[in-house]
Amino acid sequence: MNRYIKTILAASLCAFTAQTMAATSNNMSAAQKAQIEEVVHDYLLAKPEVIMQAVQILQQRQYEEAKKTVTQTQKTAINFANALFHQSQDPTIGNPDGKITVVEFFDYQCPHCVDMAPVIEGIVKANPNLRIIFKEFPIRGPISEFASRAALAANKQGKYYPFSHAMLTVNKPLTQDLIFDLAKNNGVDVDQMKKDMNGPEVSDQLKKNMKLGQDLKLFGTPAIFAGVTTATKSIDYAPGQLDPAQLQQLIDKQKK
Repeated sequence: MNRYIKTILAASLCAFTAQTMAATSNNMSAAQKAQIEEVVHDYLLAKPEVIMQAVQILQQRQYEEAKKTVTQTQKTAINFANALFHQSQDPTIGNPDGKITVVEFFDYQCPHCVDMAPVIEGIVKANPNLRIIFKEFPIRGPISEFASRAALAANKQGKYYPFSHAMLTVNKPLTQDLIFDLAKNNGVDVDQMKKDMNGPEVSDQLKKNMKLGQDLKLFGTPAIFAGVTTATKSIDYAPGQLDPAQLQQLIDKQKK
């Protein structure tokens, strides 16, 4: 029995036993409680398929809930078209007048976002009429927020993309010192960056991004949105990592 099954077994045993104990605790002795634990333990060991059935049911429920969330985000995204596509301070690459816009919510410590970095770079080269907007969405702790603040401060100097891409592709755990080194190596005035990254403009932009993510009910990164840049009638949403073909399909859908 592997570690995953053992973990589920232990969790199920604890949950079942706790519920049983709670229901009858006032009328049970310590010996009776121990006996129930033993009975449950022996039953689950004798019939481990019960655990797998429970796991499958749980996974199906989680899938259905996630599917509902994705569908809801897809429907409501059009209500946030301006916030997604037309915030003047957002970092962008590609054609600034591109007909199609792709928006990526990402976190520097998200491994799937790291894997998306070369996909984004390649898709821009393959689509001359495409604009990419980056939404800094630091949901993985203090160093993620530090990196996002540094990147947005670098954006004020017109040095966003090389620096941001370097942080995503450095292949090392990010630290403050490493972030400063990467900034310097990519032409960022680090002293000015340090001043700007804790300033009101950067703080306000991060707050807006986090609020937008909450409004869209995003549950992780990366989160990709695609739509016609102007006169947007519909927005496509794809949660999670995409390969080049999947991202291109999302773009092509908006061209029709």
